[in-house]
Amino acid sequence: MKIPLFENAQSLLDAAPGTTLGTSPWLEIEQTRIDRFADATDDHQWIHVDPARARSGPFGATIAHGFLTLALVARFLPQILDVRFRFGTNYGCERVRFPAAVKAGSRVRGRGELIGAELARDGSVQATIRVTVEIEGEAKPACVADVISRYYF
Repeated sequence: MKIPLFENAQSLLDAAPGTTLGTSPWLEIEQTRIDRFADATDDHQWIHVDPARARSGPFGATIAHGFLTLALVARFLPQILDVRFRFGTNYGCERVRFPAAVKAGSRVRGRGELIGAELARDGSVQATIRVTVEIEGEAKPACVADVISRYYF
């Protein structure tokens, strides 16, 4: 799937809300990634880092932290749309949900939809993009987040 190209501020401002953006490649969520995230956040709950104990837990395996799944949105954004900007910043999230757990060894990808774009007071274009993190073979997504980015052209 060819991802949309936004070469300037006006092209992003003119894009219609609801515009389907791209889909990123699949990414395997290995236990080592989960462990590194646990180390970075000091969240070593057994459901994330103890495969033996997690086998008898509610998911039958260790699961990725919800915030690890959300953090992957930063990886997926440049893979689902091409914005030719000088620099960009994360401005925040409007809404974040975690409908399904990501088991270690699963593959996930990001799918994007433009919710809207407007000119911000500082001259940047503020875009809200709904990123749905899909789990391969699962009906429910791992995460749905309306993320706000500011692009400076």
